[in-house]
Amino acid sequence: MSSDDDLMMSTTVEEEAVRICKELIRIDTSNYGDGSGPGEREAAEYVAGLLREVGLEPLLTEPADHPGRTSVVVRTEGRDRSRPGLVLHGHLDVVPAEAKDWSVDPFAAEEKDGMIWGRGAVDMKDMVAMLIATLRQLARSGEKPPRDIVWAFFADEEAGGMKGAGHVVAEHPEWFEGCTEAISEVGGFSVTLPDHATGAPTRAYLLQTAEKGIAWLRLHAHGRAGHGSVPNPENAIVRLAEAITRINAHEWPRTYIASVRELFDGVARITGEEWSEETLEQLLGRLGGARRFVEGTLRDTSNFSMLDSGYKMNVIPQSASASLDCRFLPGHEEELLSTIRELAGEHVEVEIEHKDVALEAPSSGELVDSMKRALLKEDPGAHVLPYCLSGGTDNKHLSRLGITGYGFAPLRLPEELDFVGMFHGVDERVPVDAIRFGTRVLGQLIADC
Repeated sequence: MSSDDDLMMSTTVEEEAVRICKELIRIDTSNYGDGSGPGEREAAEYVAGLLREVGLEPLLTEPADHPGRTSVVVRTEGRDRSRPGLVLHGHLDVVPAEAKDWSVDPFAAEEKDGMIWGRGAVDMKDMVAMLIATLRQLARSGEKPPRDIVWAFFADEEAGGMKGAGHVVAEHPEWFEGCTEAISEVGGFSVTLPDHATGAPTRAYLLQTAEKGIAWLRLHAHGRAGHGSVPNPENAIVRLAEAITRINAHEWPRTYIASVRELFDGVARITGEEWSEETLEQLLGRLGGARRFVEGTLRDTSNFSMLDSGYKMNVIPQSASASLDCRFLPGHEEELLSTIRELAGEHVEVEIEHKDVALEAPSSGELVDSMKRALLKEDPGAHVLPYCLSGGTDNKHLSRLGITGYGFAPLRLPEELDFVGMFHGVDERVPVDAIRFGTRVLGQLIADC
């Protein structure tokens, strides 16, 4: 094949990734967490159709008690089937979007200012589109990747994944037989740093090698019901408010896990600025749009998100509840839960609604080297640094099968873009050039994995 043919094929794959991203955004897969959304069935059937179109035979599955929460999985055979397999996965659902808050229709996938706007543009229909376009090209070419690859597109990630990746792992573990590593979202994006060696800006790509664990808790305060005109020292709302105040005031101790230290050491090498507790603010300021993700990994966190109590103005209710979103670093799960229970106090019950593990993967090895080579081939002179994600991904579910997960959705981003602010944010958008770049990088990775 000539170099002109290679260029034409590459351009076609990139254009296809852009098109698929837009079409996926236009399919509303809002996940409200209570089963009331549209589900992922339409998006899953769209994905399956794209794969069947190029001769693949995807498998679709959904929980029997949750119709419409559909996931898609397909396996491609590698040249060396004795090697452990790799899982490349994304999720089809998105968090809801209030159209009145947006400057564009969140489900129109409008392209303007060199970007695709819409819910899911970065979380994570861009990565799903890049994977599908790359897989379609692989199928059309008839080539085999170096090893078996399982391509999975899950439902329900935005509500913990039990109806998506959790269901697939529990009901169809054989689909991942022989796989030992996985790649998914929220890693591989760039930040711009000053390079002390050259005096010029340089890009560093953050490879996600760890992620915090999740503990979604519900606090239930109990008291004595009564008339609103009568003093009541056992007011459930007051007891809940006191618990909220204590938990909110608690200062979780700062901890530097391995991936965080490696990130800070890498930034210090590039900028020529040493880091310490005293200079940490200056280092965080260098991270631009990634700062908030990184700040969230310096300690365990607890944030209240919902309240529920009462049914009439003049009636003191006997119970009051609040939702608490906790994220813990690797090894901190029991300590966090114990602290929350202690702070909640004797009159407040702590219920665990959803809990999942924290993960930490090696920052070196063959797969990491492959990801670095793929990035640096497209952006020579850049740097690749490990980091910990403050949120969670479906890698948690795959870890139950002994699969080690990374975050690598490669995007070369403009310095001024508040990329982290795009996640679950208003006017979510992704640069078209970043999708083209990521598609090329993923193509390189799959040829070299």
